[in-house]
Amino acid sequence: MVLGYLIEKEFKQMMRNIVLPVIFVLLPISVINVVPRIATQEIKHINFSVVDNDHSPLSERLVEKLSASPNFHLVGTFASYGQASATIDNGDADLIVEIQPDFERQLVVDGNAQVAVAANSVNGMRGSLSSGYVTQILADYSAQLRDEAGLDAGDTRLAQLNVEPRYLYNTTLDYKLYMVPALMALILILICAFLPALNIVGEKEKGTIEQINVSPISKVEFVLSKLVPYTVVGLFMLTMAIGLAWVIYGFWPAGPVWLIYVMAIAFVLVMSSLGLIVSNYSSTTQQAALLIFFFMMIFMHMSGMLTPIASMPAWSQKLTLVNPMRYFMESMRIIYLKPVSFAAVQPQLSRLCIMAAALWLWAIASYRKHS
Repeated sequence: MVLGYLIEKEFKQMMRNIVLPVIFVLLPISVINVVPRIATQEIKHINFSVVDNDHSPLSERLVEKLSASPNFHLVGTFASYGQASATIDNGDADLIVEIQPDFERQLVVDGNAQVAVAANSVNGMRGSLSSGYVTQILADYSAQLRDEAGLDAGDTRLAQLNVEPRYLYNTTLDYKLYMVPALMALILILICAFLPALNIVGEKEKGTIEQINVSPISKVEFVLSKLVPYTVVGLFMLTMAIGLAWVIYGFWPAGPVWLIYVMAIAFVLVMSSLGLIVSNYSSTTQQAALLIFFFMMIFMHMSGMLTPIASMPAWSQKLTLVNPMRYFMESMRIIYLKPVSFAAVQPQLSRLCIMAAALWLWAIASYRKHS
């Protein structure tokens, strides 16, 4: 009965703060709607220069094909590579496409020709993807010439290996379908870790914690009263995020929705318990805010959200084993992309449950009740 009154007190404190209810609604809307549009992994508006050393109908046709792509913009055609390189040096171009002399003759006689592509790789991601786009266009141009010439794979001059990829689970290669589940984890960690970290230390500064300390309330009841409200708020925001992803992008989990909530409850308990531990050991709200912000940055950068875990150094891959955000993000992406059952996310859930139990017990032990 006492626990119910404590939980009611926490909800009333939330509602008295005019900012928090607005944040609970606006944060999922802004993160799900804005971040995938801004943090795009697509490269558009690629400026390129051309050095046409052949000046033949086939070379001009290749330039026209590149220019026809909606992602490419032709800066200019230059007589030498030195002139074209100046456009990269001053930032006007991202690529230089150099067509070698006798381009048309080599295509007609030998069946192959050389095209050099130089990419500005100051931004490594942009340079790699831009050159990849050019490679795809060149391959498509080569296929068109083969069809027009009536050649097939049996022609020894143009023998080649054709690869036909099949993209499983994300057939359209839409990066948003991979990013949105990770953003749902980000929403939960922002609210369910940050706010509990400021809760107890805020009561210390206001002096209201003394009323709790002298009341006949056990440490278990006190900690539970702090965890339950943020679990409810976290599930509410997660529900909003799932609905927004469906309305805005048409994304709906391929796996069971109830499994998302099971994983979310375990993750929220982990983060809320961590926030309470930080609050118990902190003396001021500034100290608690900086400490939980430190943990949040570590969790986000080592969760696989920005960089695949397999691409990290071996020592950092081992550190991710104690990162709760890693397991929640992995399970969210699995559930959204694959029609899985409980067994597919059972390893991640087991680790989250162990972390939740350990941190909850730590939160209880670290709370010092002085009467």
